[in-house]
Amino acid sequence: MSTPLPARRTSSLAIISLVFGVLCWFALPVIGALIAVVCGHMARGEIRQSRGELDGDGMAVAGLVLGWLHLAAAILAVISAFLFFGGLLWFAHFFNG
Repeated sequence: MSTPLPARRTSSLAIISLVFGVLCWFALPVIGALIAVVCGHMARGEIRQSRGELDGDGMAVAGLVLGWLHLAAAILAVISAFLFFGGLLWFAHFFNG
């Protein structure tokens, strides 16, 4: 009879990355996304260095994707707001001047 393999632990950083990746879309906009991205990168490095002892790479990647998508959406929203309000100012100046 063979001995069972020890259970692999899940990286705490991967769990944190996934949790904050989800939270950034609902409760913690930019801070949550930054935490998700930082913890996701740290988790992937930790998992690689553990040589099979840690699990959770999928959670870390999901947290990274959610965090980066949120940051990209926030940047696009800021750029869109500047373009929209800048266009309004130009329009007002053009017809009043």
